[in-house]
Formats: sequence, C-alpha cells, structure tokens
Amino acid sequence: MRQLGPLFGVSSSTVCRVIQRLGPLLALEPIARPADAADRLWIVDGTLVPVRDRQVAASSRNYRFSANVQVIVDAYTRLVIAAARPVPGTTADAHAWRTSGLSEHCQGVTMLGDGAYLNCGMAVPHRKRPGRALLPGEEEDNAEHRKVRARVEHVIGRMKNYKILRDCRQHGDGLHHAVQAVAHMHNLALAS
Repeated sequence: MRQLGPLFGVSSSTVCRVIQRLGPLLALEPIARPADAADRLWIVDGTLVPVRDRQVAASSRNYRFSANVQVIVDAYTRLVIAAARPVPGTTADAHAWRTSGLSEHCQGVTMLGDGAYLNCGMAVPHRKRPGRALLPGEEEDNAEHRKVRARVEHVIGRMKNYKILRDCRQHGDGLHHAVQAVAHMHNLALAS
C-alpha cells in the first residue's frame, strides 16, 4: 500500500480504504454483453499524457512532452476494453492505432472513431469536401456519431482524474503500467 499510494498520488491509508471497498467486487461476475460480436460497439480514441521520460515522449501539440495512448471503450458499459502501449505524442492517432496491435482484438466488432481514423476500418463521421456540402442525412449521422463517441471522451476524462495521468513521472514501461492500472480501477469503480 505504501507503493500504491505515490503511484496514484494518494496516502497509503486512502489506498487501504479503496482496496477494502473494491476488493470484494473482484468476485463479481462480468457484465453481460451481447453474445454476437456484430452487436458489440467499441469506441477508440487517443489521448495525450504528459510524461517526464523523453524515451517515450515527444514535444507535441500541447507544447509539453507527452505520449499518445490509444484507449478502447465499450459503448454500452463504458468499461475500458484495452489500452495500447504509449507512442510519442507527435504520432498521429491513425498511425498509433495501426502500430498498437489493438486491431487484432477488434475482429468482428463494430469500431467507432473520430475523423483522425480514416482508412483504419472504423466508422468515422462524414467529411465535408471542398465544393461539396454534406448530404441531408449525413449531418444527422454525424450528430448521432458525436453523441455516442462522447462516451470515450468522458471515460478518458475520468481516467485523467488520477494524478498519475496528469503528469506521469514513471520511466520505461511505467506509463503503460500506470494506464493499465488506472483503467482497471475505472472498471472496478463502474462495477460497484
């Protein structure tokens, strides 16, 4: 507990209370999901996590050294399905997705992504092309797409409530392990 406290930016007594509260929930049965893979809907998005380790980070859009982490969320349960290993923050989301290896976990599942995931095999919003407006039904499709995709943004926002993802001081694989731990804690909190 003394090691978990600094990892999440809390005291060891807080870690003890959290473990005592969430420990019994580990024995819960998993939430029922649709049996058919075609009925499942997962949402993917990338987020920038500020880090101090220059080996896994690069100076990115937010003028800080950060790493790009891809996160997959179940649209119905809002549980984190998977989180990829971090890549430098200057890496585009589509490239980070292709190199992450997460696409093998998504075979037969409907994937939703934002406009950054063009040509990645996901459902993305309709784009306006030069000299061509959106067709009448496409704007409504984009509005529905935004409503569903907002769920992954909310999950990532909740994950970043943990201090370790606001400024990660871990080195090497520490960021990956921290993201995995925070995702697990988020899933446990949703299960309660």
